[in-house]
Amino acid sequence: MKTKTTRRLAAAAALLLTLSLPAAIQAHDDKSPAAPNHGAMNHGTMNHGTMNHGAMAQPAIAVTGAWARPTIAKLRITAAYFQAATAAGGDRLLGAKTPMAERAELHEHVMENGIARMRPVDAVAVAPDAPAVFQPGGYHVMIMGLKGPLKEGETFPLTLTFEKAGDVTVDVMVMKKAAMDHGMHKH
Repeated sequence: MKTKTTRRLAAAAALLLTLSLPAAIQAHDDKSPAAPNHGAMNHGTMNHGTMNHGAMAQPAIAVTGAWARPTIAKLRITAAYFQAATAAGGDRLLGAKTPMAERAELHEHVMENGIARMRPVDAVAVAPDAPAVFQPGGYHVMIMGLKGPLKEGETFPLTLTFEKAGDVTVDVMVMKKAAMDHGMHKH
């Protein structure tokens, strides 16, 4: 129960950060009298008109609820699941990597002639009104060639590469089954 509450709080905090980041950037760049007072901060000879805010202007991606199943016996394969959201502008998840395995690929489950199949995908879209949901039976990161077993309760880093936002590294919790938050799904 405590883990479920912690996850919900973390997801809410990540979403709040994602939603507030564009406003914070705009306020920083705004030269009007309504802009926040930087107080005693000494900007010296810094010219905001010529300052390159390129890194700050990248769309923010919030990745929440990252989890993976523990490995079974000597199998060295698992799948990672999560939700990726952006507050402004679209982006695309292009790939993934982890130091825990030889490779990680974006995959999806599809039904073909009544048979469930798994296939790799080149990219997954992320939009403000359509977060990318990675869950069992849908999109997932297939992690192959694990360098060791994954045990319940452990965490490992997973770096997700986005077209615009670049690399975003998250800690993936290893658990048998994550409780799905129905609030993130459209029914």
